[in-house]
Amino acid sequence: MTTLANVLVALIALLHIYILVLEMFLWDKPAGLRAFGQTREAAAASRVLAANQGLYNGFLAAGLFWGLSLGAAGTGIKVFFLCCVLVAGLYGAATTSRRILFVQAVPAAIALALVFLA
Repeated sequence: MTTLANVLVALIALLHIYILVLEMFLWDKPAGLRAFGQTREAAAASRVLAANQGLYNGFLAAGLFWGLSLGAAGTGIKVFFLCCVLVAGLYGAATTSRRILFVQAVPAAIALALVFLA
């Protein structure tokens, strides 16, 4: 169970690195426009805000990788950062797109359950 939990935590961390790249570097490029359903004009107007969001996603990934690097001693850190991802996913689903619930919140909730069961 521990291995499965750690694999899911690592995948969530990698997802947040991908989101960081999309928001910080590709926001107004074709990949970013497709991923977030933006027009070029809207993306240009919100580029700085998106880069800030991307930075926060990077912090979430860093925290999850930190927890993983500590082995069993990192359980509390993984729980904290998975809770952060879960709350961010719930808020994003409620305010931006229901898709965020399935991309971010549900995987975080499953990983959190697996971490507790491990």
